[in-house]
Parts: sequence; structure tokens; C-alpha cells
Amino acid sequence: MKFLANENFPYPSVQLLLDKGFDVVAITKEMPGISDEEVMAFAKMENRIILTFDKDYGELIYKYGMKEPVSVVFYRYKGTDPEFAGTFLIDLLSESTVSLDNTFTVIDEKNIRQRKY
Repeated sequence: MKFLANENFPYPSVQLLLDKGFDVVAITKEMPGISDEEVMAFAKMENRIILTFDKDYGELIYKYGMKEPVSVVFYRYKGTDPEFAGTFLIDLLSESTVSLDNTFTVIDEKNIRQRKY
């Protein structure tokens, strides 16, 4: 499983994922300032799941009807520290049967919602 951390995804969470052996590319380090559309194109080209706090990805996929959309994990809840997002994802993947492939996943404070495509 390969991930693409959007610019708003906290770098301490990126580093935690990298330390745990996950394949993560951080927009902040590799391609700062690119547009959401460019992020999605790169994610699609590299077959990466976007990790973000930006709700615009849902709009691009559902409102504007992006064809063959990439998978997105959208965090609506920021947690209590900059490693929260990484820790939450690690826990989710290790103890759950949740699949992130071909889905828009929304993480709230108390639940997870997924919409497959």
C-alpha cells in the first residue's frame, strides 16, 4: 500500500509512517505548491492513496465527476497531536478489515465512513 501525504498532512505523521515501513511520498518535501488536480494525477500515476485534511478532494471526485478517482483518506478530525493522523492510520490498518482501495474514506472523531467507487 502506497500513500501520498498532502501538504496539510502533518510531517510528524508522515515520519511515523515512514519509520513503520510504509511507502509514503510527502507533497511538502517532494512537490510543494502543486494543485489538488496535480496531486490527484500524481497519486493516480503512482497508484497512491491520498492522505489529507482537505475536503476539496471529495468535491473534485463527487461534484465534478472525476473519472476513475484515486483513493482518498480524508481526516475531518485533527486529533490532539501532530502524530495523531499517522497513529490512527497504523491502528486502522493493523486491527481492521477496512480496505482503502477504491474508496473515499472519511475519518471523524467518533467514526469512519467509506464510499466505494
